[in-house]
Amino acid sequence: MADEPLPEQTFFADPAIDRVLGVAMTLAAEVWVLRDRVRALEALLVAGGQLVPGALDAYAPSADEAEAIAKDREAFTAALMENLLGRQVSKGAPPDLVEQLARKR
Repeated sequence: MADEPLPEQTFFADPAIDRVLGVAMTLAAEVWVLRDRVRALEALLVAGGQLVPGALDAYAPSADEAEAIAKDREAFTAALMENLLGRQVSKGAPPDLVEQLARKR
């Protein structure tokens, strides 16, 4: 029983809305962090003379790099879709916690 996931927390009448909102918020947070970091990296590289402006737009990955990118994309997608499974992500106390603690006395 302790290994079973807890029911998900819901804030809207339809739990699917909570899941979709979770996906959207996860994406929004990820996109913002990436945009901010890419902007900073480009600025630092251009300022340091290691990158010609526009060079990133012309970049094409090698076969090995493309494979690594695909694996990373699959892991990202799996984590993103986790919100749609209807399981509580945070680990709460198991329902029988009081009984477990009482047995240890």
